[in-house]
Parts: sequence; structure tokens; C-alpha cells
Amino acid sequence: MNVTAIQGVREEAPARLRYFRRADPLLALSALGLIACSLITLHGAIAGATGTHYVERQAIYAGAGILVAIVLSRIDYTRFREYKYGFYGVMILLDLIVLGMPAVQGGHRWIPLPLFQVQPSEFGKILLILSLAAFITDRSRRLHEVRTTLRIVLLALIPALLVLPQPDLGTAMVSVVIGFVVLFVAGTPWKHLFALATLAVAAIVIVLVVAPAIGVHVLKPYQMQRLTGFLHPSQNPQNQTWNIHQSLIAIGSGGKLGRGVHATQTRLGYLSAPNTDFVFAALGETYGFVGAAVVLSLYALLIWRTLRIVTLSKNLYGTVVAGGILAMFMFQVFVNVGMTIGIMPITGIPLPLVSYGGSSVVVTLIAVGLLESIHIQARMATESKSRSLVS
Repeated sequence: MNVTAIQGVREEAPARLRYFRRADPLLALSALGLIACSLITLHGAIAGATGTHYVERQAIYAGAGILVAIVLSRIDYTRFREYKYGFYGVMILLDLIVLGMPAVQGGHRWIPLPLFQVQPSEFGKILLILSLAAFITDRSRRLHEVRTTLRIVLLALIPALLVLPQPDLGTAMVSVVIGFVVLFVAGTPWKHLFALATLAVAAIVIVLVVAPAIGVHVLKPYQMQRLTGFLHPSQNPQNQTWNIHQSLIAIGSGGKLGRGVHATQTRLGYLSAPNTDFVFAALGETYGFVGAAVVLSLYALLIWRTLRIVTLSKNLYGTVVAGGILAMFMFQVFVNVGMTIGIMPITGIPLPLVSYGGSSVVVTLIAVGLLESIHIQARMATESKSRSLVS
């Protein structure tokens, strides 16, 4: 190696170090902390060799997601704006392909690969955010037009309608929320947002009340049972409300410090899906109020740092991307935790970075990588502006 090459390496190392110093350490800490809580919960709440399998697989998924997040943090996120049609097209194509895949657990949600399964609807969330942010940024000077609002709503509704037959009502709800929040963050007039909220309420009334009254059932029977159990929790505890009753018993029996290896609701199979949908209930029973408080505190930190990045972004595209990710985080955490304590209906929405699942974990870490990229680029822009003022 010649002298010039050695000097180049020496200059590159400090530059790389300065690059990562611009990252948000608290955002990274919250994500890593949630991954650690997931591994601890899966190890402590699920007994036997099966539990070890979940822990090992989750660690592999998290490791892959962290590597992708690091790579994304080093890329200028504004480049993704150029690929909005490609992102949106890939999302639609994957949602169509998965409908032709073999049914797994009664649903067409996964594409089977040799070593693992991919859930396209999870990756669709981040693709939707990137594409919607680009579309609305391109029309930033025409946000006051009704046509702009309708276009963004239509672009958000198409993937939501495609995942409903899988069936995946939870992801469809996330897509709708992302679309609404993207409009809000971009600065859509309040009268447009109010009209959309009114239409959403009207659609809910039609689906839940009017349509069943005339013999048209939009929701599947098990979805109606979940909704009925939520509205009438004291009725038929052996059927519609079994899962929520067991979840409440698990969380309530955890006490302050949890029951550890004596968490009977979780370990004896009374609690449904303790590694995915009801992982928060398993956490509450096994590690008690303290464990649940730690996880919720980490989510509060994650959401706070995301909200801060929304305000720091150097341009509208970054602001809207961060806003869409914020909506994804907040909605999933609220719905998942809410259903385990009985304030929300049961849906298949995972708890970000804590629920077991490769697609969910990798997509959430991709979102964290994008947030870090937005933060780093904002810091670089601020430093550049400061240097220009000094000179």
C-alpha cells in the first residue's frame, strides 16, 4: 500500500466517525432496547426447545434488520423520491402475488422461501410511506386542491383493499392511517381532513350496521366475533371473548415483578399467540408491571425521537416520510397494547420489534434506518449552512 492510499484510509476513518456522530443515539438505543426486551420475553415466556427456536430466529431477523438499517442510514434518503413509481408498483405486485400463494393458518399472507417466509404486507407499509411522501411532495404547491387530496387517498386505499382478502384487516387499517397522517403532515387544509374523517366514520357505520342489516356482510365471521366480543366483553367468554379474558388475567396476575417461570396463563397455553399478537400480555405476566413499564418507556422514547426528526428534516419529503413512520409506530403500538388490555378490538397487528416475526422486525428496523438518514442529512445541512455563514 502506497503513502497516498494510507492517507486516504486515515482520512476516511474520521469522516465515517463524524457521519455516525450525526446519528440519533437515543433512537438507536430505543430500537436496540426493544429488541433486547423481545428476546428476553420470548426466552422467558415460552418454555422448552420451542422457545429457544423463537429466540434464535428473532435474533437472526434483528441482526439482518440492523445491518440494513446501518446501510440505509448512510444513504441520502432523498434518492428514494425518484423511485416512487417503482416502490408503489412493487407493493401492488407483491400484494397480488401473495393471493396466489398456498394458504397458511387460513390466510394468504406469506410468500414461502427456502429458509423463511416473507409477509409482503409488512414491507408494503414502508413502500407505501416512501411512495406517498414522494407523490405528495411533487404536488406540494397544490395541496389546497381537492384533486390532490383525493389522489393521495386513492393511492392509500388501493393497497388497503388488496390486503383485505388475505385477510389482513390490521395492515389495511395501518395503510389508511398512514395516508391520513401523510396528508396532515404535508399541510393539507383542515376542511379536507375533516371531510375525510367524516367519510371514514360513515364507512364504519355502513360496514358494521347498515350492511349487516340488509344481509350484506363485509367483514368475515371471525372478525365480527372479535368486534362483538370487544363491545360485549361479558358475553360468551368461552368463544368471542376467550382471548381477551385470558389476556387480562395474564396481565393482572403479573403484579409488580411478574410470575417468571410460574406464568401459567402463558406457559400452559391459556394465552393465545403469546409470541406474536399477545406478546405484551405474556410480557406482563412474566415480568410484571416493571417489565411492561420498561417496554412502554422505550416506545415513548422511540416515538419522541421520531417526532423530533419530523421537525428537523431538511425538506418536505423527509418530513412526510418521518410522519408516515411515526403514524405506523404509534398506531401499531396503541392497537396491539390496547387489545391486550381490552380497550381495542383484537386485530393481527404486531407489536413493533417485540412480536416474533421476521418481516415485521426487518421492516421496523428499515424504518429506523430511514429515520437515522433523515436525522443525519438534517445535521449535515445545518453544519453546511453554519460553515457558509462563518465564511
